[in-house]
Amino acid sequence: MPILTKEQFESLAKFDSNPCVSIFIPTQRAGKDVLEEKDKINLKSQWKKATEELKAMGLAQEKIDKIGKPIESLLDDRDFWRHQSDGLALFLADGFSERYTVPVNFETFTYVADHFYLKPLVPMFNGDGRFYLLHLQLDEVKLYEATRFSIGEVKIDDLTPDRLEDRVGYDYEEKNSKHKTQRNAVGANADGTSTQHGYEPASRDRKNEILRYFRAVDKGIYELLHNEHVPLVVACQDSYFPIYREASRYKYLFPKPVPGNPEADHDSFLGLHAAALDVLEPHFKEEREVKMKEFNELNPSRTSSSVSEIIPAIFEGKVDTLFLQNREDIWGNYNENMASVDVHDERKNGSLSLMNLAAVKVIEQKGKVYLVEKEFMPNNDSKMNAVYRY
Repeated sequence: MPILTKEQFESLAKFDSNPCVSIFIPTQRAGKDVLEEKDKINLKSQWKKATEELKAMGLAQEKIDKIGKPIESLLDDRDFWRHQSDGLALFLADGFSERYTVPVNFETFTYVADHFYLKPLVPMFNGDGRFYLLHLQLDEVKLYEATRFSIGEVKIDDLTPDRLEDRVGYDYEEKNSKHKTQRNAVGANADGTSTQHGYEPASRDRKNEILRYFRAVDKGIYELLHNEHVPLVVACQDSYFPIYREASRYKYLFPKPVPGNPEADHDSFLGLHAAALDVLEPHFKEEREVKMKEFNELNPSRTSSSVSEIIPAIFEGKVDTLFLQNREDIWGNYNENMASVDVHDERKNGSLSLMNLAAVKVIEQKGKVYLVEKEFMPNNDSKMNAVYRY
C-alpha cells in the first residue's frame, strides 16, 4: 500500500487551480460489499455530485469530462477495487489527478473549490493514533501502517532484505553449525564437567550477524520513514529488540516492543495489531490528555474557542494545538490581509471550509490537530478550540 507522505500532503495543500475536486469514500478490504462493488458505486455517485457542482459553476462539459477521465478509468479497473484499505481519497483538477488508498475511515464527502479539501487526512499527520508496526524475524520482514482502527501492509520488498541470509550470506548456518561443533568438542574437562570454550565468541558472532542484518533492514525503513513523526513499534522475539534498537536510526522508535514471539503468540497481523495497540495506548492517551489539560489549565490568554480569534492566530504561527469537532465543519471566508473571519451559518456559493483551512495550516507549521467527538472537545460549546504557543 503506497504511503501518503507529509510532502505530498503539503503539495496538495499548496495546489492552486480552479476548480479542484476532492472526493472521499470509505472502502472495504474484503467481503460482500467488495463482491457487490459498493465502493465503486459510491465513487460513481460522488463523481455525479461533483459534476453537478462543476456545471453550476459554468464549466464546459468537455472540461468536466477531462477532469473526470481518471475516475472513469478507476471505475473500469476491477483489480483496483479488490485491493483497498479503509478509505479512498481522490484529488482532481484540469491536468492533475492523485489518488490515495489509506487506513483511515472516511465519511463520504465531495468538495469543489479552488483548493483541495484535506481535513479527513489529518489523523495521518498529527500523531494521534497513527503508528507503524514492524514485524521482524530473521527469515521475514513486514511493515504495516496502522491507526487505532485499521492496519494495512506497506510494500518494502525493494527496500529491505527478506531474511538474514540475504544480507550476511548463505554460509551463515554452516558457520553457526561449526561453532556448535567446536564448542562441544572442547567442552569436556577431566572431571566430566563442561567448559564453555567457544561459547562467547559464537554468541558474539551471532549478534554481529544479526546486527548487520538489522542495519540493512533499518536502512530501508529509515529511507521510507525518516520524515515521519509517529511511533514505530517492533514485534520480534524479546532477545532481538535490543539489537534492533542499536541498529535503528528512526527517531520515534518506540522503546517497548510487542511482547512475546510474534509467530507463536499472534495468529495473524490483526492479532499483532491488537497487541501493538496494547503497547501504544498509554502513549496515545497521555499525549492527547496532556494537550486537553493544557487547554483547561493555561491562562485564558493562551487558549481560545473563538473561530474569529483562532484563524488569524494560526496565520501568525501562534497555534500549538488545534481541536476540531469530528464530522462537522465551519463555513465562511478569511481575509488574510485584513485578518478578518466571516463565518456563514451554512455552506453557500463562495464558502470555504474554515476547519480545512485551519487544519492544513497548523500541520504545515508542525502543530498538532485532533479530530474529536463533540462530547470530548475541551470546550464543546465550540467546534474549534486552540492552545497557543505563546
